[in-house]
This record gives sequence, structure tokens and C-alpha cells, in this order.
Amino acid sequence: MRPTRRNFLKLSGLAGISLAASNALKAIVPQTEDRKSGKNSIPGSSSEISAQTFNMCGYAAPRLDKVRIGFIGLGGRGRLHESIMSIIEGVEIKALSDILPDRAAKAREIAVKAGFNPAMYTDSPDAWKKLCERNDIDLVYICTPWNLHTPMAVYAMEHGKHAAIEVPAADTLEECWQLVETSEKTRKHCMMMENCCYDFFELLTLNMARQGFFGELVHCEGAYIHNLLKSNFNKDGYWNMWRLRENASRRGNLYPTHGLGPVCQILDINRGDKMDLLVAMMSRDFAMNETARKFAATDSFFRPFVDNPYRGNMTTTTILTNKGRTIMIQHDVTSPNVYSRIHKVSGTRAAALKYPLPPKISVEDEWVTDEEFRNIEEKYTPPIIRKVGELAKKVGGHGGMDFLEDWRLIDCLRNGLPLDQDVYDAALWSAVAPLSEWSVANKCNSVEVPDFTRGAWKTNAPVDISLSQGGNTGVRG
Repeated sequence: MRPTRRNFLKLSGLAGISLAASNALKAIVPQTEDRKSGKNSIPGSSSEISAQTFNMCGYAAPRLDKVRIGFIGLGGRGRLHESIMSIIEGVEIKALSDILPDRAAKAREIAVKAGFNPAMYTDSPDAWKKLCERNDIDLVYICTPWNLHTPMAVYAMEHGKHAAIEVPAADTLEECWQLVETSEKTRKHCMMMENCCYDFFELLTLNMARQGFFGELVHCEGAYIHNLLKSNFNKDGYWNMWRLRENASRRGNLYPTHGLGPVCQILDINRGDKMDLLVAMMSRDFAMNETARKFAATDSFFRPFVDNPYRGNMTTTTILTNKGRTIMIQHDVTSPNVYSRIHKVSGTRAAALKYPLPPKISVEDEWVTDEEFRNIEEKYTPPIIRKVGELAKKVGGHGGMDFLEDWRLIDCLRNGLPLDQDVYDAALWSAVAPLSEWSVANKCNSVEVPDFTRGAWKTNAPVDISLSQGGNTGVRG
């Protein structure tokens, strides 16, 4: 089924879905004017897709001797990335912006300690725009609530800046298309900072896949299973309770990219294969409304959060690719599960599984021994880990993967190299969230996944993290 409003209404009538479900769906994927015909259509439907104006996959922007950065959003994630960037060679922190002055002040201390004197933008909710408008910034790093990611990235690109966005890059399909079209129009990079693509085992299995270790790839799995129930209801946590509000009004896999990004790179999605169809199924909510009621019993602040249409505990999304391979992605942030991103790679010869830890590799249906695992690791450890892996572990950031993604981004920009993740990856991996909402609202029917590359996936080259070029960026101090 193509994700058009006509098809949804037809099927919803047959299935007896209520008018409320139809209204919820329109909120998930708002209607827009068709870019070709001027007719109203659902963003992402095939009738609306315009031709690619410039292929950003494999695009190498002019090299930058120094990467001048402005940070928007200075909570935990923003300050972590600022700390990492402050020690990478060839980086200058030029400006900082946050709606909360105390957070901005803490971030300024980090910059000043590293020898920078950033301009501060905290005087209004739109102060971040002044940061984007500066003519001495090359890269805008965005670590704000999800609903602000696309507007800020689009504004930054329109003002001549590359954009690095925390996950997910967009909330709706229309926003995904905005990112794609703006990046192509401006020829500015738009990279979603999916740090799990740079975790050690994920990079190992990517290199193993590139070298044919698994044989022909058949199936991959990923997940984000992480109990954040207490964090979502913590008034001192996410600004304005934004993450709770997301979970209180949207029903699907809202956070797919941690598990999805690494396996998409392994499967060459957008670079030799593409997603065709998606199906999502969601459990009911067993936790969030109950938690809201408990808090509301003693704190009136939480009364508006009672009886919301909360996202269910577990969402399972399955995807069929053009080459007939399958992907399974799960999302559960409200159950007391053991943390897992699964990261399973299955081929015709071998397979790998990261969680539950420790990671495992099987060849011809048998788990390899510890010694065999170490031999495989020695043979297939990718160059980026050999070069800066130990440094990444020392610096930290989710075990070092945050350092690796930041270092790699700067190294690519300084050497004029294509990025490992481009705007089509940002759009596609983010699009799984609204598409899963669509499927859940439509009795788990399949939906067609938009091709944000508009056919270029057939000839785009696979991700190359070989360090055959670049790799010459050091650290300060």
C-alpha cells in the first residue's frame, strides 16, 4: 500500500477505524501541496516526489582547514559533544545557544577552558537564528528537542552552514523531504549523528560484511530497548518534559535509528539496496499511564499527563528491501528490560549477534571459540579503530563511539571527503518513526517506504570508512 490519504481512508473504512484514528494519522503525516501538480497529497507518496536536483551521496564539500562550530542546545548531549570537539585538532568553538542561560553558562566554561571565547545566544527562544546567520561558522551542531531538529537544520543550511543533528533528524515525512531538498539545493551536508554506527562491534561487523565474511546477507536486526520510564517523568530531566510529550501523543517506533543505522550501512541501504515496505505492530501501554496516575496522585503537575494515548511499551517494525532482504527493529523504553540494541547480522555463511553481551559470531551454525573470535577481530578491525580506538575509549562518550563520530566528521570536513552518513540516511532512518505510526494506526498494514534518493541508490557507492584518504586529524593537548 502506498502511503496516500485516499488509501488510508479506504482501508480505515473497511477495517472500522474511527475518525479519531484518521485525524491522528493526518497529524502524524500532515498534508502538503504536491510539488509537481499543486494537488494535495501525503508527503512521501510517489505522485509528489520531484527529481533529484543534486546527489549528496558521495559529495565532497570543499575542504576546511579549520572547522568553526556553533552549538545549539547545551543540555547533556550538547555539552558532551562540545567537550569532545574542544580537543579535536582543527576545531574552533565560535558560538553557543540555549534557551536556558544556566546551561549556556556551563557550556561556556568548557569552551573557555579549551581556549575559546564563544559568542552567546540565550536572550530569546529564536536567538539560535542569530548563531546560524553568523558568517564565521561552518558547522551548526544541533542537540535540541526532536521537534526543533529539522527547522534548525534547514535554517542553518539555508544560511550556508553544514548541519549535524542529534537523532532523530525529523519527526514527519514532510520534514524528511525538507532536509533532503534543502541539502541538495544548498550543497551543504546534513548529517544525523547516529553514534551507534561508530560503536566498536558495529564497525567490526561492517568491515566483515564489506570483506564478504557473512556470505550473502539475508537478515538484520536492531533495537533500542532501554528503560527510560523514570527519566521521562523527571521534571528536572528533559526541558519542558519534551520527551514525555512525544511519547504521550505518538504511537509507533519513535526512536528507531540506534538499531537501524548500523544495519542499514551493512546492507548498503541507499547505496545498492533500498527499503520497499514497512510493517509495524505495537503492544498496548502497560506502564506510562499507570506511572502518570501515580505521580498525579501527589503532584497536580502530572494531571494533564493522565489518560493520554501513550505509545505502547513494545513496537516491532519489519522492513522488506528491494533485494528481498529483511530488517527487524524493536523499540521499548518503558519496560524493565535488559538494555539491548540487538545488532544481529545474518548471512548465508555466518552470523553475528551483539546483545546480550558479550558479542558472538557463528560460522556454519556454530559459535566460534574465544580464540577464534579474537583472530576474527584482529583480522577485521577497521582502520578507524586501529587509529583512534584507544583514544576514543579514554575520551569516552558511550564507551568512545561519541568521540569516534565527532572525530570522523571533523576529519572528513577538514579533508574534503564525503560523509559516512548523508542527508538521505538522515531522512530514511528518521522516516521509520512516522511510517511505523502510520502502520500501527492502520491495523498494521504495510506502507511503502519513500525513496529519498529518487533512484540514485542503484549507483551510489557503499559507505567507506577505510581511511584510505584523510585520517590525519589529531587532538589538542
